[in-house]
Amino acid sequence: MHITVYLDRLKGTNPDLVRTLHELGTWMGQNGHTLIYDSSKTGLTDALVADVLAAGGTVIDIAPQFSTNAEPQDSSAHKERVIEVGGAFIAFPGGTGTLEEIAEVMSQVSLKQLKAPCILYNLNGYYDHLKALLEHMIEKDLSSPDRQQGIHFAAGLAEIQEILRQA
Repeated sequence: MHITVYLDRLKGTNPDLVRTLHELGTWMGQNGHTLIYDSSKTGLTDALVADVLAAGGTVIDIAPQFSTNAEPQDSSAHKERVIEVGGAFIAFPGGTGTLEEIAEVMSQVSLKQLKAPCILYNLNGYYDHLKALLEHMIEKDLSSPDRQQGIHFAAGLAEIQEILRQA
C-alpha cells in the first residue's frame, strides 16, 4: 500500500515522537508498504525515509517542481499529486503545515472524493481537541458520522495497522 505520511520537520518536545516514527517506518518497510513523501521537508522526514529503506521498503518522493523563471509554484497541484499517489494518509503530530495538508485529505474523504483512510496519529492525545471539534460539528448538524467515516484517530501503531487492514 502507498502510505503518505505528513509530519513536521521539527521534533518538538515529545520524546515519543521520534520513537513512534521509527516504529512506523520500520513496520512499513518490513511489510512491503511504500512511503509517499515530500522531499521539500527535512528532519523527521529524512529519518522516516531512512527507517523505511533500512527495513527493506520503498519510498516515492513527490518533490515540488520549481520554476526556473522565478514564477511561484502551484502548491495546490503539488498537494493534489501527493494525494493522488497515496492510498492511505497518516498525520503525525505537527504544526500548521501538517494540519493544512491533512485537512485537505479530510475534506476529500468527507466529500467522498477520496476513498482512502485518513489517520491522525493521536500520540499522547495530541489530536484530542481536533477529535472533539469534529464531534462538535456532528452535534451541531454541520457534519455527520457518514461524512467523517473515513477519518480515524489512532493512539498507536496497532490501531493504525487495524485501520489499514480494514481499508
